[in-house]
Amino acid sequence: MNKNLIKQIILEQREEIDSIFNKERIIAREIDLLPALSYPNAVVITGARRTGKSFLALLAAAKKAYAYLNFDDERMSLSQNELNLVLECFYELYPKFEIIILDEVQNVQGWELFVNRLRRTKKIIVTGSNAKLLSRELSTHLAGRHIDFTLFPFSFREHLRMRGMELPSHEVITSIQKAEMHREFVRYLDDGGFPEVHKFGPPILKSIYEDVLYRDIILRYKIRKAAMFRDLARILASQYGREFTYSRLRDSVHLKDVHTVRKFVDFLTSSYLFFVVERFSYKLRQQVLAPKKIYSIDTGLVHAAAFKTSEDRGWLYENCVAVELQRRKHYRKGPDVFYWKNTTGEEVDFCLKDVTHILELIQVCVDISYKNTRERELRSLVKASKELRCQALTVLTDDEEGQESYKGKKVSIKPIWKWFLEF
Repeated sequence: MNKNLIKQIILEQREEIDSIFNKERIIAREIDLLPALSYPNAVVITGARRTGKSFLALLAAAKKAYAYLNFDDERMSLSQNELNLVLECFYELYPKFEIIILDEVQNVQGWELFVNRLRRTKKIIVTGSNAKLLSRELSTHLAGRHIDFTLFPFSFREHLRMRGMELPSHEVITSIQKAEMHREFVRYLDDGGFPEVHKFGPPILKSIYEDVLYRDIILRYKIRKAAMFRDLARILASQYGREFTYSRLRDSVHLKDVHTVRKFVDFLTSSYLFFVVERFSYKLRQQVLAPKKIYSIDTGLVHAAAFKTSEDRGWLYENCVAVELQRRKHYRKGPDVFYWKNTTGEEVDFCLKDVTHILELIQVCVDISYKNTRERELRSLVKASKELRCQALTVLTDDEEGQESYKGKKVSIKPIWKWFLEF
């Protein structure tokens, strides 16, 4: 590849970045990369397309001299042997740079050897939207020499900041503030957390979804049964929060081999469109064999991709909580996330576990004012509490707040929007 063309691409991308920073509202994210940049390791940021990985890297490098290149450019056709041309161009354009940002670098085969060489003398930030491709190379050539971060779409807190709204600063808030937070949470639930929604509106989500399906999966993995793959993705998008098994998915899309279904689901989760939550069991074999739950990475994508015949806000609430729990796990080393279900079908939406203990059990229910609904949700919580020896019991609901005593157990009831503001 011609060096002059590489320089042209680098300069044009830098001009675009400078223009965006000058003209648009950029908010700080809830991940702090700066401590990781003090180590002689590559910093690796993964996450779905257009969640803001590039801007997270750029914000971390903003006070330093940096060099940047996005490999997700149709003009870039580098081979492994040509990667050093990029370094030469960086030195010619930015002689005193300290940080190198390589965006979507997994598009070039052999990138990990290049990064391993660079990290010895420069601070390196690598971003990528495919966990499978990145992890394979990282584990082979950069084992123990990289620090990983996973970026999710905006949290509710980040959504509020992007909208220029103040977060409540006191434990007691006014009725007007409560109404405003509830109204804004419903908007967040509908629009989701992809940053570009604030610029282009919800229709951009369809484009993001299609880009990931086609460019990141169908083209990259050369999927021949593309129609069946799309059907499977649509089924999963429509069954968010529900249990699934690979054999039932196989029958739904008329595939012959369950291993193909597993591979397709793996492609979808590796590209961060979905994630899987397992049923909790103290016996690992039972946990592996039990049905699993599927969740979308963003409730806005649910509206863009799912086949829906009715509005069920309860499932959206549950999906949104599932994403936030994953966000807290990755951003702040929070607990692992499971769901619980017993042999009689009683279920708890989320079971939070550290290394050896169950820390908290969480139910999500829009409205527990109905007697039968309240009884069902609390009964499941208490049964799980006794089985798992967990005393921290929470119900997240639309607007009810307080404490409930049920069969000798104390249950905390919180408005879901208020729980989302906890940090």
